[in-house]
Amino acid sequence: MERMNMVKSVGRAMDVINAVSTSRNGMGVTDIAQQMDINKSSVYRILHTLEEYGFIEQNEESGKYKLGYKLLEISSRLLESIDLRTEAQPFLKTLENYTSEVIHLVVYDQGEVVYLEKMEGTETLRMHSKVGRRAPMHCTSVGKVILSQLPERTVLDIIERKGLPKHTDHTITDTGLFLTELKNVKQKGYALDLEENEQGIICIAAPIFDHTQQVAAALSISGTSLRMTEERLTDLKDKVIDAGRGISARLGYLQ
Repeated sequence: MERMNMVKSVGRAMDVINAVSTSRNGMGVTDIAQQMDINKSSVYRILHTLEEYGFIEQNEESGKYKLGYKLLEISSRLLESIDLRTEAQPFLKTLENYTSEVIHLVVYDQGEVVYLEKMEGTETLRMHSKVGRRAPMHCTSVGKVILSQLPERTVLDIIERKGLPKHTDHTITDTGLFLTELKNVKQKGYALDLEENEQGIICIAAPIFDHTQQVAAALSISGTSLRMTEERLTDLKDKVIDAGRGISARLGYLQ
C-alpha cells in the first residue's frame, strides 16, 4: 500500500509539472488544484517538493508557479545525447520494408550533402551514393529539400561557390528556375530528383528538423525511373514526409 501511494505521488507530481508547463505566465495553487481535481493542501506539498529539487519555481510578485531551470538542464543533456542516425534508424527501416527501394539519410555540410546512412532495399539499383560520400545539392532531392529551408542569401552563396553544373540532361542549371523550384519544394514539403543527378534514377526526399527548429538533415527514397512512376511518387510523398516528421520529433522539433 505504501509503495502504491509513493507511485501515486510521483504520478501527481508529473501531472503538476505538465499542468504548469501549459501556462506561459505560470499557474496558481487554486488553478492547479481545480485542473487536477485534488485539494490545495496536496498541491502545496507537491509544489514544495518540486521546488526543492528545482523542477518548479515560484514568482515572488505574482505567487504563481512556473517550470524550473532544472528541467532545462535535463533537457539539454537529453538533446546532447541524441544521435541522428540512431533516432532515424526505425523510420528508415520502415520505409525500406514498405518500398524495397534504397533509403538515404544525409546531413548538410559546407554547401554539399553527406550520406550518413544508406539502406539498400531488395530491388536492383546501382547508385554512386555511399556512407561518408559527398554529393551536390542542386541536383539531388535531399539537397534541394534542405536548400528549400535555408535563407535565399545562403542558397545564392552556395550557388556562387558550387555553381549549378550539369549532371544529366534533366539537371536544372538556371539560377532563376532553380530558386523557383526551391519555393515549390518548400510549399509542398518534399523534393524530387527526376533523373537530375543520375540517369534513370528518381528520388523523393523530405526535410528533418532539430530542436532549434532548423533543418538538420533529409531522408529520401530512390528507385529506377521505371518503378518510380508518377502514381507511385504520389503514394510515397506522404510516407517520406511522415518519416521526416517522425525523426524530427525524436530530435526535439516542435511542429
